[in-house]
Amino acid sequence: MEKKFQNREENEQFNLSNDGSICGYDSLHLLLKDNLKPHHFQEVNRLLTGLNCGKALETIALPQSATALSTEHGFDLQAFCFHADKEVLREPRVVRVGLIQNSIALPTTAHFVDQKKAIFEKVRPIIDSAGSSGVNILCLQEMWMMPLGVWTRDKKWCEFAEPVDGESTKFLQSFAVKYNMVIISPILERDLNHGEVIWNTAVVIGNHGNIIGIHRKNHIPRIGEMNESTFYMEGNTGHPVFETAFGKIAINICFGRHHPLNSLIFGLNGAEIIFNPTATIGELTEAMWPIEQRNAAIANSYYFASINRVGTETFPGPVTSTDFNFYGSSYISAPDASCTPCLSHHRDGLLVTDMDLNLCRQYKDKWGFRMTARYELYAETLARYLKPEFEPQVIRDPLLH
Repeated sequence: MEKKFQNREENEQFNLSNDGSICGYDSLHLLLKDNLKPHHFQEVNRLLTGLNCGKALETIALPQSATALSTEHGFDLQAFCFHADKEVLREPRVVRVGLIQNSIALPTTAHFVDQKKAIFEKVRPIIDSAGSSGVNILCLQEMWMMPLGVWTRDKKWCEFAEPVDGESTKFLQSFAVKYNMVIISPILERDLNHGEVIWNTAVVIGNHGNIIGIHRKNHIPRIGEMNESTFYMEGNTGHPVFETAFGKIAINICFGRHHPLNSLIFGLNGAEIIFNPTATIGELTEAMWPIEQRNAAIANSYYFASINRVGTETFPGPVTSTDFNFYGSSYISAPDASCTPCLSHHRDGLLVTDMDLNLCRQYKDKWGFRMTARYELYAETLARYLKPEFEPQVIRDPLLH
């Protein structure tokens, strides 16, 4: 439940306590709802989250077994539904998607075995809540099975790396079978077949517990402390789309969302839902967070599911000593420019969303972005750009001195 305060001064004082909330609220959505008149909030919400089939996004009721777990374990639980227009020749293709955001469970100084075990136990009831809610495809956050030690330069965090079929995959396979659920598990991978190198990898587990395949992160950030190339380099799996029992999905890991061509190619390969497991902090990206993913969903006529870890992770040590404040706020964008409200800014959470995949084709037809794109022009320019002798196409005013 969100916290509320009696006056602005109390709100501001609480916000300075750095608990991760937004002036004492779980989210911007709740802050606005509680402080605006209902008719003002309705209009502001329309502008911020759009309309789906001409209406505000609908909430859906979840079973008591799911909500009871949320109450018992204190995680945020929200559920929404994206509709599509009714068609004559196609039945609705409704898929229920779940996104999990979570903080770590023990200090980063605790024994590594204990840290991983504690994270497993922390996400267990959230996964059970997703399963009880009938989720078909579940995605966890980037490197969910460990603290984000890759933002330090301390190589001890390599010990968390595991094979594709390692401990984290085995832990999740039982849930996939139990709940008939596809699970996307972003891990720190150690490739035992290629010199034990490390990758940032998403493992796609099928609803029968089988491993469908993997995708390795395409774009690696090198921004100040956020220099992940200390641990791993760019992936080598291209832009795979995984055809599952519930739809065609792809994983655009974290930093890849900043690269529009990365999002484009997943769409060209036929993705209907993009999952974006992320670990990002407020001072760096929070202003971008509500924008980029919605842009990708609109431009590529697919759903875009954004998951960010939450909470503060403190890394004391001889190499680096720093705090990372992750802001959660996981949400889903649709091809019609509508989106869900965000999960909590400072608490663990599960976002459950029904989405009719027919909306993807309907918006391809409506806007015609694939038809009106000029791929041959883009390809020609990119081919020239890659050559050392490339010269930009700039026409200079002859009267300039």
